Amino acid sequence: MGETNRLLLMGNEAVARAAVDAGVILGSGYPGTPATEILEEFARLGGKAQWAPNEKVALEVGIGVAYAGARMLVAMKHVGVNVAADPLFTAAYTGVTGALVLVSADDPDMHSSQNEQDNRNYSRAAGIPTLEPADAQESYDMFLKAVEISERWGTPVMLRMTTRVCHSKGLVQQNGKIASPQKPHFVHDIPARLMVPGYARPAHRKLRKKLVEIKDWNEASGPNQVFEGSSDLGIITSSVSYLHAREAAPDASICKIGMCYPFPDNFVRNFAKKVKRCVVIEEGDPYLVEYCRYSGIAVEGKDEMYRHGELNVGRVQRILAGDTSTEPVYPPGNPPKLCSDCPHRTISGIMADQQLIVAGDIGCYTLGGLPPLEAMDSCVCMGASIGVGLGLRHALPPEEAKKVVSVIGDSTFVHAGITGLVDMAYNPPPTGHVVIIVDNGTTAMTGLQEHPGTGRTLTHKATRKLSFENLAKAIGLDKVHVIDPVANKEEFDKLLKESLESEELVLIIARRLCSLGAPKLEAYERATGRQGSA
Repeated sequence: MGETNRLLLMGNEAVARAAVDAGVILGSGYPGTPATEILEEFARLGGKAQWAPNEKVALEVGIGVAYAGARMLVAMKHVGVNVAADPLFTAAYTGVTGALVLVSADDPDMHSSQNEQDNRNYSRAAGIPTLEPADAQESYDMFLKAVEISERWGTPVMLRMTTRVCHSKGLVQQNGKIASPQKPHFVHDIPARLMVPGYARPAHRKLRKKLVEIKDWNEASGPNQVFEGSSDLGIITSSVSYLHAREAAPDASICKIGMCYPFPDNFVRNFAKKVKRCVVIEEGDPYLVEYCRYSGIAVEGKDEMYRHGELNVGRVQRILAGDTSTEPVYPPGNPPKLCSDCPHRTISGIMADQQLIVAGDIGCYTLGGLPPLEAMDSCVCMGASIGVGLGLRHALPPEEAKKVVSVIGDSTFVHAGITGLVDMAYNPPPTGHVVIIVDNGTTAMTGLQEHPGTGRTLTHKATRKLSFENLAKAIGLDKVHVIDPVANKEEFDKLLKESLESEELVLIIARRLCSLGAPKLEAYERATGRQGSA
């Protein structure tokens, strides 16, 4: 194709465009930085995209699509893969017919995450071939390559991106060179798909044989490159670290790994033989280092201090120089804070005044745990607020236990809080418990995305709306209250106190639209023929 097909795109946008060009029939996932824009852009380009209640459901839907012989995109941030891990590991055994590409958007330096796990480790643990793009062009190209690999070997494939790759822009040349998708059709194959022990044992052996074949292909034809330079210094690298290394050491020979699993040890070994000094430059865990050393390839790795945060040209130069002195400390930016008229601010202020023990969750309201409010005592993972709160209630002496409250957002409740509420009804602590769902009518922290509780799809079209109050009553909770915590601040304060003193199981739904997104959310409501706030 000509120059007119060159587009300036973020890595996320490039993935979305590649998915359209590949004939992907469905994209599913859960919003989370830095992956959110992938499905939003896929929908904008005309693809069918949907937000799932959580990442596990998104991947399970993807498995079904791929069983039908169609092409599927599943996108999530790195911690979302933890939620999806159960079906992911087994899907590697069952294999797929159509392409199933899982995009994991890792977040080194935790720009918007509770940890900085390195999801390359899932590749090895689950037996999932994994590609690592370094920029927007490779994000496009490697998504297409992932589709080809997935269909050729009948396996899920991971496209592992990072924040810098997801959100940096670059010129992208669309080539569209990929075979047309087959017509969806289901073929009965019970031994391949039904993972009971008798079928799973041979499926595991089949997976390992398949990975050997993919490794051989990766050695000979994979997306790995050698850039010849000085024989004095060789650098083994991948993803965005490759770009930093090229700039930090322009004269060095570089071995760029595009497919990190199955690891192309012979390809890397041949490179390492030609250089006097061989250094691995990678963000996160020493994944490439460990594979090299396991394969008997002598390499230098980075000091432990460089395991944390993102790399840049300066840090790579320090690694190459063996510099372990204290790194420069840059002035901190302004910490995130709740909007001045945010309903979460009101709730946090009341909980702080009542000096409660607050088991918190992931969302804007997490910021209520920061100064000056400091009204949240824990934040572990999506949905953990209810389970952690229940654990505290079961363990603490009664006078302390009666001050424990769990706080969770509306989208997070749908994602992973429902089962916690079931446990609250099923295994009630002696002092009861109080759960607050702070329902602002959207997935606010990631950019006002929809969820089942809003009654609107990813593209803001009307669909069935999950009623939290009806769900709670179906679970068996009798004390369910719905209140606007801003318009009725004193009543909310009183309700919370009385609920805690009652020693009963209580759900309080604090419902008020996100102040920042209210105009958009109200417009969406009018467009779907509904009136009033979410």
